[in-house]
Amino acid sequence: MKMLINGKAMDAADGAVLKVTNPATGAIIDTVPKAGPADVEKAVQAAKAAQQEWVKVPIYQRVEILMKFLTLVERDKEDLAQTLSQETGKPIFEARCEIANIPIAFRAFCEKAKHYYGETIPGGMEPGQDKHLLIVKKEPLGVVAAVIPFNFPCDLFDQKVAPALLMGNACIVKPSSDNPLTLVKLSFLLNEAGATPGAIEIITGPGSSAGNALTSDPDVNLVTLTGSTEVGIDTAINCAKNLTHVALELGGNDAFIVLEDADVDLAAEELIWGRMYNTGQVCCASKRFLVHRSRVEEFTRKAIEKINAIPKGMPSDENARFGCLISEKAAIGVEQQVKLTVEQGGKILLGGKRNGAFYEPTVIGDVPETADVAKDMEIFGPVVPIIPFDTEEDAIRIANASKFGLCGCVFTRDMKTAARISGELECGGVVINGASFFRSFEMPFGGYKFSGIGTEGVMSTFDEMTHTKTVVLKNIL
Repeated sequence: MKMLINGKAMDAADGAVLKVTNPATGAIIDTVPKAGPADVEKAVQAAKAAQQEWVKVPIYQRVEILMKFLTLVERDKEDLAQTLSQETGKPIFEARCEIANIPIAFRAFCEKAKHYYGETIPGGMEPGQDKHLLIVKKEPLGVVAAVIPFNFPCDLFDQKVAPALLMGNACIVKPSSDNPLTLVKLSFLLNEAGATPGAIEIITGPGSSAGNALTSDPDVNLVTLTGSTEVGIDTAINCAKNLTHVALELGGNDAFIVLEDADVDLAAEELIWGRMYNTGQVCCASKRFLVHRSRVEEFTRKAIEKINAIPKGMPSDENARFGCLISEKAAIGVEQQVKLTVEQGGKILLGGKRNGAFYEPTVIGDVPETADVAKDMEIFGPVVPIIPFDTEEDAIRIANASKFGLCGCVFTRDMKTAARISGELECGGVVINGASFFRSFEMPFGGYKFSGIGTEGVMSTFDEMTHTKTVVLKNIL
């Protein structure tokens, strides 16, 4: 496949390519250009010029173009799902679900865009302002760089690209080098749907070269990035040199709190969705399982029963609900983290074995609150570390001890207790009687502390992607 720059399919200037492999089989699927700084500069300048034309397209016409894009997605949905499954290692069932989210998200952002009105401040709102009328309006930032990770590439394409284009920005997509193919196809479909050439572009290449060149470019006006905290900090440093706007959705180590009065059957069921989906590679997955000491045995037993019942297989298997990690390197990383957790006092009760990019669902019991995983070590894989606690205060203290603050959850039958704890958890979202893995397109999604800056969602993204301008009609009244 090729990059999309200025409405045309492009190779890297030096002809370099990256191989894209199926992590489940090791087979090479395709190649993509390995963009360098010169390619990035070409893309940014093309986007900058295209944005000046795209912004002149009325919003209703932008909506029509995005709706045409959805007809093309519907036409190609099975090809898109198969590509996503093959390059990512997620079960084909999950891949189809992610492709099915595209129309949900794009329609929601389109509806919001058509009703994203300005405001007026009438005269007389404060002393000395009786005769002045103030009009507050929104204008595009310019060129938006959308840096998208491997785990949910299409969902995050939706969250970033749709609002960027609808607000009159040009958007340059930078996908993960591990699985760029589906996003390349989606970008070409937007171009086919009628977006101004250059208003939507995609460049492929390593973050260390193409990514850094993109986020350091002074003609990029916003970098919206989902990724690790380390990459987010490096990106913020790059952007600070040009005062480039940033929106960062970063790592998490979400606490899953099971109180003494919890419905343990429900908690065990939610664990499957909240920890095993996408093989545990979810930023807001529940990653630390804080269970009241009196319920640990029951929770552990029921969790293992539920995990053992998950249909496993190759990602291409229609019945599989559990696939592999994005790469063998990622699986080795999880393996090492599990080993460290055992060295720090945990006991493997289920799983703990790796085969290439496949890592077994793993349950670790008796994890002390002093272990790295109980605080700041984010395991991006299907691992359930169970950390016993004695009091609600202990649970809150352990949960808040992490440098991360993306999401969290609490299981209890007492809604007053749930409301109190949700107010005390230092994170951007709290789910009551459900896993922390919850993200609707409508809600503002983002974290506290090292989990990011800003929020994303239909409710809030347009504010992140626009300037606010006040036009003063002085002495008009």
